[in-house]
Amino acid sequence: MRRTLLTLTQICLIFTLMGQSNSQPASTNVRRAEYPRITEDSRAVFRIEAPDVDQLQLDLGRRYDMVKNSDGVWEVTTDSLGEGFHYYSLIINGLAVADPASETFYGMGRKASGIEIPFDGDDYYSLRDVPHGEIRIRRYFSQVTNSWRSFYLYTPPCYDKDTSKKYPVLYLLHGGGEDQRGWAMQGKTDLILDNLIADGQAVPMVVIMVDGNIPSAGFGLSALEAFENELIESIIPFVESKYRVKADADSRALAGLSMGGLQTLHAGLRNTEMFSFLGVFSSGWWVNQPAISDPQYDFMRNNTEVINNNLKQFWIAMGGQEDIAWENCQVMMREFDQMSVQYSYSEYPGGHTWPVWRNNLYNFSKLLFK
Repeated sequence: MRRTLLTLTQICLIFTLMGQSNSQPASTNVRRAEYPRITEDSRAVFRIEAPDVDQLQLDLGRRYDMVKNSDGVWEVTTDSLGEGFHYYSLIINGLAVADPASETFYGMGRKASGIEIPFDGDDYYSLRDVPHGEIRIRRYFSQVTNSWRSFYLYTPPCYDKDTSKKYPVLYLLHGGGEDQRGWAMQGKTDLILDNLIADGQAVPMVVIMVDGNIPSAGFGLSALEAFENELIESIIPFVESKYRVKADADSRALAGLSMGGLQTLHAGLRNTEMFSFLGVFSSGWWVNQPAISDPQYDFMRNNTEVINNNLKQFWIAMGGQEDIAWENCQVMMREFDQMSVQYSYSEYPGGHTWPVWRNNLYNFSKLLFK
């Protein structure tokens, strides 16, 4: 019996090694790092040399216990992972840290590692041989927060060729625990827009990726109002004074994911004379916080006709029933239905994750400024 068990163990090891031989380093690895590796069936193989560590886990949405061999090398192979970007951390003796072999990203309120799983379907965020725009960083002084702040922006490939042309603008908002780098880095906004514009599926546009974290704004309604003031009084005037962008409602769109979706709901619906297009990704007013949601619904009831007349697109999307904002969104849409607020709804499976939000941006962008 012992000999049979040993043989089975050896067979499992052989199959594991065979699977790894058909794997490749993740594109999100730092230069020359061989691990983590992605297998042909979209599993990820992690290997960490840490002989003095007593316990090591991988946190990738769910936790995996890593196993240490006699050389002090820890290893684990995950289940098959969904396409696109995923945050992860190493849990060393209970402490969450970034993997030194991976690029790090600001997410979950701290620096974390990220892994990119190749997408076998549509290549809408692949690096293709098409004209490419630019991601730029701009600092500005906010009179609202009395501080220096910054935003990322995307300019389309044609922006610098015709210096007399003006472009419509999408103001794009990140989620909680992230900042203005989210859509530029994790979201692949430039590649999505480059490919859409090259294929004639999107209008060339400028995208402003702003920092939705307002210092000392607190939480709740006050934070939403603080962001609204920053957007309307500081960011938009600065953008329209420094860049060749159109300054009318039909040429402005506002969209955001999760926390950014709440900011879009608040600032967008209260200023439909400024925005004709709103996109709400994986978000919805909290069911258990009526002190925040009730004033929003009251405003909409009193302004339903104005909202419906002003908005050309009020586009709501969710990452399926596994999305943590699913129930909030369903309750919110039932409220909208009772008010006769006009909106469209879309789903893309994947939960509350960047693969979903990339797809949301891809589909929403095709609807804008036409």
